[in-house]
Amino acid sequence: MGWAASITLAVTSAIIYIWIVQFLYNGLTSSLRRVPGPWYTKFTRLPLKLTIITGERVNYVHQLHLKYGPVVRISPDEVAVSSYAEVREIHRAGSPFLKGDWYEKVSNPISIGVLAEKDPKKHAQKRKMFARSFTKMELRRNWEFVVKEKAKLAVQRIRQDLESSNGVADMYKWWYLFSTDTVAHLMFGESFEMLQFGKKNKYIEFLQSSITGLAINVELPIFGMIAPYIPLSAFQTMFRANDYILEYGHKAVENAKRVGNSTAIFTEMINESKKQHSKVTDADVSIESGNLIVAGSDSTAITLTYLIWAILSRPTLQKQIEDEVAQLTDGYDDITVEYLPLLNAVMMESLRLYSSTQGGLPRVVPKSGATFRGFFIPGGTTVSTQSYTIHRDPSLFVDPLVFDHTRWMHARFGEKENPRAVTMEGRLIFAPFGMGPRICIGMYLAWMELRMATVEFFRQCRGARLAPSTTPESMQPLNFFINVPKAGKCEITMERQPLF
Repeated sequence: MGWAASITLAVTSAIIYIWIVQFLYNGLTSSLRRVPGPWYTKFTRLPLKLTIITGERVNYVHQLHLKYGPVVRISPDEVAVSSYAEVREIHRAGSPFLKGDWYEKVSNPISIGVLAEKDPKKHAQKRKMFARSFTKMELRRNWEFVVKEKAKLAVQRIRQDLESSNGVADMYKWWYLFSTDTVAHLMFGESFEMLQFGKKNKYIEFLQSSITGLAINVELPIFGMIAPYIPLSAFQTMFRANDYILEYGHKAVENAKRVGNSTAIFTEMINESKKQHSKVTDADVSIESGNLIVAGSDSTAITLTYLIWAILSRPTLQKQIEDEVAQLTDGYDDITVEYLPLLNAVMMESLRLYSSTQGGLPRVVPKSGATFRGFFIPGGTTVSTQSYTIHRDPSLFVDPLVFDHTRWMHARFGEKENPRAVTMEGRLIFAPFGMGPRICIGMYLAWMELRMATVEFFRQCRGARLAPSTTPESMQPLNFFINVPKAGKCEITMERQPLF
């Protein structure tokens, strides 16, 4: 071996040695070393990263909570928390636990939108631009008829598939097109008409590809650097979609200004910004609209899919729901549906167990640090809370793994109280749409969509059944930002009536 090779080997060995010593030192002296958790989480984030990439983070963190308790170390710089008092403290109004860099990393780099904004004051200002448009009253006044008509059309398309030669319909597909068409119509003031065409349009495909590219950049940054230069159309679309998204947004803004659409939510955004004497560019409008479309499409579609799947999995409950919605007149409205006792109890229970956003909500511990259950967490540490675990806490929900919609129903006069009735603490920490000032801005729209679509489905598809392809295994959720069925679909069929 020559002297050059010997020097190279010596330097390489020294670097590896120093890295190992530093690796061990950081783990053994970490300020989180006394927080319960697997030994390897003192040293590396790799196991957590692998669960994120494979869609198993929620289950992984939940199992750690079951083994180690409500405060558990899941990586060298992240702690998961699930206890009632601590979760409420982290997400309360005025909390010093702010959003971290993760939200910015998975957002469009051109402009930080309301969903990713870390600064509470800036977030409040940006949220104010949409707040009035997303109130229950404004949604009912301006958009209820749109939601109802799109729900009717979605169910018509489902029925067409059910009445086709193979007699099978994929609910998830149609609920996705329904929710995306709805939120896009609200944002831009015009329909994408994806329900009519039965497929995503180019804008949505680019939007989804862009989000996937951002996610890859977060968890696999090296691949994210290389992928844009791989000569495959999928990668080119994924990492270079911004130009098209901004171009479409600009055209939509100009079109809305030209036709004078005053009810489009981004029009309200522009008007509100003028009141605040702040300048909003077409790029800001485009990115905010795109962010809200992404946030309001998959999440609502998946929640709706699991809601109807949960009902179809229980034939007795299905018959009761069909009977309840059959009593509505054709001119029913959202207020009437909101007070259907059985339907709304079932919706609450489905959201408890199967909401689309059950993963961790990361926040950063303030500089002064925090003490959770006797464990000191230094400033700068990420703390995350996941509703999947919170909603399965037996101290908050009796028999938490049992689907029991009656736990949300008040006992009638003279009836015994349900032993599974949700406690006050359970109601306060119920968080299918997040918590505190960061709660989902489109929550009331999501509720309206869930109500209208479910009513239409069980009025027009009485006797629907789960297809043989839809099993508990196929509906096991994978967690990629949001929960999605493992099979990527939820097929149903219709009970055939005998000819004689």
